[in-house]
Amino acid sequence: MNLVAFDKTGLLEPGESEALTLTFHVENMASYDTYNTGHYVLEEGDYVISLRSDSHTVLDSKEYQVTETVVYEDGQTHNGDLMVAENRFGFVEGEITYLSRRDGFANYEQATAAPDSYELNGTVLGNGTYDPTVYNNADDVMPVTGADNGMELFDLRGAEYDDPRWETLLDQVTVDEMVNLIAFGGHQNAAVNSAGKIRILDTDGPAGVNSSTLGVFGTGFCSEVILAQTWNEDLAVEYARIMGEEFADFHITGWYAPSMNIHRSAFGGRDFEYYSEDSVLSARMAVAEVSGAVESGMYPYIKHFALNEQEINRNALLCTWSTEQAMREIYFKPFEEAIKSNPDGKLAVMSSYNFLGTEWAGGCSELLQEVLRGEWGFKGMVISDYFGNYGYMDADRAVRGGTDMMLGTAGNEAIMTDLSATSVNAMRQATKNIFYTTVNSSAYENYVPGTTPGWLKVVYGVDAAIAALLVLGEILVIRSYLKKKKAVIAETARTLIKNESGREGGAAERKDSLGDAGHPASRN
Repeated sequence: MNLVAFDKTGLLEPGESEALTLTFHVENMASYDTYNTGHYVLEEGDYVISLRSDSHTVLDSKEYQVTETVVYEDGQTHNGDLMVAENRFGFVEGEITYLSRRDGFANYEQATAAPDSYELNGTVLGNGTYDPTVYNNADDVMPVTGADNGMELFDLRGAEYDDPRWETLLDQVTVDEMVNLIAFGGHQNAAVNSAGKIRILDTDGPAGVNSSTLGVFGTGFCSEVILAQTWNEDLAVEYARIMGEEFADFHITGWYAPSMNIHRSAFGGRDFEYYSEDSVLSARMAVAEVSGAVESGMYPYIKHFALNEQEINRNALLCTWSTEQAMREIYFKPFEEAIKSNPDGKLAVMSSYNFLGTEWAGGCSELLQEVLRGEWGFKGMVISDYFGNYGYMDADRAVRGGTDMMLGTAGNEAIMTDLSATSVNAMRQATKNIFYTTVNSSAYENYVPGTTPGWLKVVYGVDAAIAALLVLGEILVIRSYLKKKKAVIAETARTLIKNESGREGGAAERKDSLGDAGHPASRN
């Protein structure tokens, strides 16, 4: 049984009723056929479509007949595929027996039995083992950098992603600016002076403004699991729109939310932050919430893409295994629908800590390039999950694989280390994705070219004041330390002098005592 459509009445008084019409496209009845065609397939046969008040109570049902099997080898036109969905994740399946519903879970014992071997079949690159130079293309040409073309980012607000002027603007950006922009995306989006890009604030808080990093706190909204239990898409739109207004009050544009992984287990550590165990309910609520966030001017970072369905060891080389059918029908679905409902790219994505098989999700080109950008047509930017020096997170690998910016702060290792033509071209593409998302956000809504927004001047002023206080504090600490050190040295010197004096006095007394009692002269 699969959920395919739902709706919600308005508030009904006793005795009132309301007619609802539920519709869905026939394509949505298709299943992903991993092992035969490698595409979505709508199989020939009779399908029972039931109307239910809950997952158990059937109110009515009808049969729908599919007279011949349909293989979507050219893509699903209704679902907005730009590239055909086809097998891309065979490396994620692993050597596992997956539980099947066939014949009443006939393979239950086999699927739940302990493995014969715990040895990993594959190589996990981590802890410094990734060498970007191995993957360099000798034919790549170093792009133009640091040019003086007289453009600024605001000139391209509203421009198409393929507008040739992007290349002119990107020619102005220096390698150092790209490195800085990519590395330090923690709760901010750095300024790029050569392109006239202003600094923008991003922050966490799926249930409202709640950032100890930025020192801002606001209303506590309900979490996504509560929102999803309302089954109310209009409410989800309003929820995110109002939250966006409060974010705007704090001049924060990027929102690390909504979270849309699946309740794979009732014990999931972030279940409160995810919608539900159902992909369709999660997708519909995700589309609604993203819509409200974009309407408010924010660019939401939908997260964590993908298969981040557990918190235990999620940033400790967690290898996640799945079939491609489960990935596409369940775990990808909320992300896919949210992306396809915003084809103009006014949103962002946060990649995840875990591995897909033995490939880190944050550097997996099959996930971030082929599916996200290729099949679904995503034009926005991708940020990593927090770059916490966990060993396997590598900025070079991430940027080449499709993550554009690191959720990094000073002191971590999110710096690009390889500056070859291959790497710089990847950095240039990442910079474009960041530029495209940010310039089309509310951060530039009232922007005056060539100026720094008043609120940003305040932020810079606060940053400068904090920096000054930190410097002053450090000076005072150093002075206090030196003063204490000087006092300790002086006290030590006094003690040494006193001890030395004590030793000299004691020696004189012993000498006098010897002279009176035992010196030869005293006996004459």
